[in-house]
Amino acid sequence: MKTVKQVSDLTGISVRALHHYDKIGLFKPSAYSDSGYRLYSDEDLKILQQILFFKELDFPLGEIEAIMNNPNFDREKALLSHKKLLTLKRNRLNKLIKLVDKTLKGDDTMSFSEFDISEIEKLQKQYADEAKEMYGNTDEYKTFQEKTKNYSKNDWATLYQKIEVIFDKFANVMDKGIDSKEVQDLVKEWKNFISENLYKCSNETLLGLSKVYIDDERFTKNIDKHKKGLAEFISESIKIYCK
Repeated sequence: MKTVKQVSDLTGISVRALHHYDKIGLFKPSAYSDSGYRLYSDEDLKILQQILFFKELDFPLGEIEAIMNNPNFDREKALLSHKKLLTLKRNRLNKLIKLVDKTLKGDDTMSFSEFDISEIEKLQKQYADEAKEMYGNTDEYKTFQEKTKNYSKNDWATLYQKIEVIFDKFANVMDKGIDSKEVQDLVKEWKNFISENLYKCSNETLLGLSKVYIDDERFTKNIDKHKKGLAEFISESIKIYCK
């Protein structure tokens, strides 16, 4: 068992932060000493490592807590998702490092592809268009404008990555029935994600999205890149959920 100071020294996380994690229910010690000091086991450290993976991907603490405390949380699947996103980040950084090396060697080739965030901006516009088309001057659209008005390019990049993870999760359960618990739990996760990050997503709104996913070629193509037929699968799953 390790004390909070030992965990702090091992991980680089401050004692104050560990106390805060305990207070909000994110990361609690499995035991206490006779003097009342926190004690952490190796299993506790595995949980902490998972939390740090989520933090590395810019997940807010509140979202991490909700994910980690979900009884359906699958550590292995989460690690695979982390690996995918971290690989994307690594690849982009590697390209930037190579560009810096070329520049230092005197190569003045004007290359800007390494900075390309067109996919992120495309997604940003797509969601803005979707919200405006569906809701116009409704409360939902006003909520969308309010939630996203201060989003930076990095915020949109993180949002895009999280959306990709959710769609990958859907793709991984396409062999299940659309009314299965696994699939319906994912629909709920998607609905909550939209409400937290884009606009208030009622069941009525969700049903509207189910139609957009199969009627709008942009959305169908973007979703089906994860797996052929995924847009229709999600659309039908949403219909079941809203019933």
